Amino acid sequence: MSDYELVHAYETVNLQRAGGVARIELNRPERMNAWEATLTRDLRAALERVAEDDGLRAVLLTGAGRGFCSGADLSAGFDPRPDGKPDLLTSLRERYHPVITTIRELPKPVVAAVNGGAVGVGCSLALACDLVLAAESAYFLLAFVNIGLVPDGGSSAFIPARVGLTRAIEMAMLGERVHGPKALDWGLVNAVHPDDELQDAADALVARLAAGPTLSYAGAKRQFNAWAYATLAEQLELEASIQQEQALTQDFIEGVTAFLQKRPATFEGR
Repeated sequence: MSDYELVHAYETVNLQRAGGVARIELNRPERMNAWEATLTRDLRAALERVAEDDGLRAVLLTGAGRGFCSGADLSAGFDPRPDGKPDLLTSLRERYHPVITTIRELPKPVVAAVNGGAVGVGCSLALACDLVLAAESAYFLLAFVNIGLVPDGGSSAFIPARVGLTRAIEMAMLGERVHGPKALDWGLVNAVHPDDELQDAADALVARLAAGPTLSYAGAKRQFNAWAYATLAEQLELEASIQQEQALTQDFIEGVTAFLQKRPATFEGR
């Protein structure tokens, strides 16, 4: 592994650098790097710092501990609307969308090193990156359906763009894990490495990118954004709107309750 120096230790994120490489590590290992308000604040701050530093030419995003990101932290609860109902619409707009959009618009290549589970919006976070490497034991999971929700965080755009509508529907509706080798076979990721080799492989790739033609990478990224994600802002808004509809259903209440109680959910379609 490269010799990274700590630039800043946020409460839930570590920002490190080695030459022209920035390494952003999600650092809530006790919660499998589950995403909540503090992680949003820290991740945005780290990305903004990287964006402003011309000496940082490529970015590596990974997770501390056994997971990449286990998705939204359900144990933290949901911000309420004035009527007391869960306000997922505002949460998505203010917490997740700015991070996803920043990664896509950052004029520097971003590599995800998925070292464990990339679940829910954590899956979206990984697939928002330009290149995705995964450990053999890592997995990608759109777990939304398991609690009565729909894909969000841009995954309804990123997954069909990478693997086609057939696989995207399978992931969204069946809510099953797609492990590293299958993810590679599908084209969801760029490469899979043995667990103990992932970080070295990611370090080598991001160092190569940092030594390359940065403006070329930025231009290519703009091209691919225009082709594959020209309507990403509208898709994010659509996701948030439909997600809010689901947040008002009994199935969502049952799904979250069953998850927290570690039992199978009983959905009734209402």
